[in-house]
Amino acid sequence: MPSQNPPGSMPSSGPHVALFVTCLVDLFRPSVGFAAVKLLEAAGCRVSVPATQTCCGQPAYNSGDRASAVAIAQATIAALEGFPFIVAPSGSCAGMIKRHYPELLAADRMWGPRAVALADRVFELTQFLAEQCGRTDFGATLDRHCAYHDSCSSLREMGVKQAPRDLLGAVSGLKLTEMAETDACCGFGGTFCVKFPDISNSMAARKVETIAATGADLLLAGDLGCLLNLAGKMKRDGSRIEVRHVAEVLAGMTDEPAIGEASS
Repeated sequence: MPSQNPPGSMPSSGPHVALFVTCLVDLFRPSVGFAAVKLLEAAGCRVSVPATQTCCGQPAYNSGDRASAVAIAQATIAALEGFPFIVAPSGSCAGMIKRHYPELLAADRMWGPRAVALADRVFELTQFLAEQCGRTDFGATLDRHCAYHDSCSSLREMGVKQAPRDLLGAVSGLKLTEMAETDACCGFGGTFCVKFPDISNSMAARKVETIAATGADLLLAGDLGCLLNLAGKMKRDGSRIEVRHVAEVLAGMTDEPAIGEASS
């Protein structure tokens, strides 16, 4: 996504937000990034997309490549710390910056305090919209029956549970049915699904069963990694359940082919 306004470049009555786009959104589902911008601007925010942002470093961190994780964390802090708020359409990346950067850089006298200061201003998208902006109704309409998957990082690292449900509750025509074990892992886990594919597939299969049991024809979540994993599993199984990021529904951007479907 293109860079937008740098810090202090123009006056605004609303909060100035740096959108941390995430690798998966940038490379696999840019529509989620554009939906996030649309929602944030509708909530009165001024949005910038820092051009120097890269990966959050989570793959390196999870793989034990500490040197690379530290270098990426430092670069990310430098790219984002000039903004009052940092928002990501991913609890996983937000959790990495908010929870793991301070731990990763704790022994560094210069970068440790900068990591902590940044962490206090990092939010997952639905969390920021509902809790910081106080906005849940964006005028979206969608006549569908959906289930919502809570990603591990959003739920456990960012404390996001009610916000997406409040936002979806304001979507006209949308019915939400809670699945059993909604907080169970989908089996993605970043590099986990690569290192342990059989275990990952078994976890995904169980999750898909709980999704199907709701009778929903649409699966939503706030983390693209989970959605790509589950869309792939359901496609292999022949499921007709559609998969989308929650931001796309809230922003009324559902003309795009669903995740896992080929573009026409």
